[in-house]
Amino acid sequence: MFLAVGFSILYFVFDNQSTAYAAECACKEGGCIYDSLFDKIANDFKGASPFWLLMICLAFMVSNISRALRWNQLIEPLGYTPKTFNSFFATMVGYMINLALPRAGEIAKPAMLTKYEKIPLDKLFGTIVVDRVFDVLMLLIVTTITFLTQFNHLYDFLFGEGTPKATCVVTNNAEASNIPWLLLFQIALGLGLLILLIIFIKWNVIKKTKIAQKIIELIKNFIAGMQTVFKLKNPAMFFVHTLIIWSMYYLMMYLCFFAYAPTAHLSPLAALLAFTFGTFGMVIPSPGGMGTYQIAVTAALVIYGVAEADAFAFSNIIFFTITLFCNIAFGLLAYLLVPIYNRGYEPILPEQ
Repeated sequence: MFLAVGFSILYFVFDNQSTAYAAECACKEGGCIYDSLFDKIANDFKGASPFWLLMICLAFMVSNISRALRWNQLIEPLGYTPKTFNSFFATMVGYMINLALPRAGEIAKPAMLTKYEKIPLDKLFGTIVVDRVFDVLMLLIVTTITFLTQFNHLYDFLFGEGTPKATCVVTNNAEASNIPWLLLFQIALGLGLLILLIIFIKWNVIKKTKIAQKIIELIKNFIAGMQTVFKLKNPAMFFVHTLIIWSMYYLMMYLCFFAYAPTAHLSPLAALLAFTFGTFGMVIPSPGGMGTYQIAVTAALVIYGVAEADAFAFSNIIFFTITLFCNIAFGLLAYLLVPIYNRGYEPILPEQ
């Protein structure tokens, strides 16, 4: 079901972009090199530098090794010392499972470690919560840095100033393909303010509801998760791994700029904006952010003057490189290797 939703979103985005591409080609004297957007994306993918795509996969692997080491730090106070490779394999399988069912990897990941390290599943769930708490915190930090450093570009994005203009008049269909970002932003902002106002006025009633109690409990868990880290043997190393993980995520976007000619000239700050947009695109519950990731990254690159068709091609190059060669390929490899690696292995359990 979720795969169907993901492909439906991707098809809608692709159809939308195809309309705009056809209109752009109609404007150009002599038309475009490629007859269709699909042909363009396929040829652009073939022309992308294999070296830089390999570097993207390498950065992805470094981030996951660091994530496995960080996870082991959270498990250690429970009295267990899982092998780093087992934590790494479980992490890779979790990413792969997320492609089929969003967030299901958060269950598959500890379940695999439970199977091979004999760590109680309920205890591992607590470490997953802490792990995600710091991912949310890093996302907030990255978003704040992006807003402070790219405010002018974000303003142009919402209000349409300084963005590339069409070089000729196109059909109504092409005009309809533009996404009304400012309108969507205004609607989201208005709804958010309305909800906050209602909560403020009716707080005494709302705080007694089950949903409010769940949210309050979630916030308490968030705070408790942060406090847990400071009780680790080496909390500084935990933060180092967190920085490595998110630096590698950002680096994957920046490295991909060099793999594709139309983006090779873009700055590290452009990569920061595209990375932030893409991260929020992946938050949407479709497999790996399929479709929504492409919308977000395309919008970010257009701000920097990249042609929309080129921006959309880039978003697919990085998305399918990570999805096919990183998440699926390495996920399957980890799934096949973990029973071989653990053949005859008996974990040392803590004394009861």
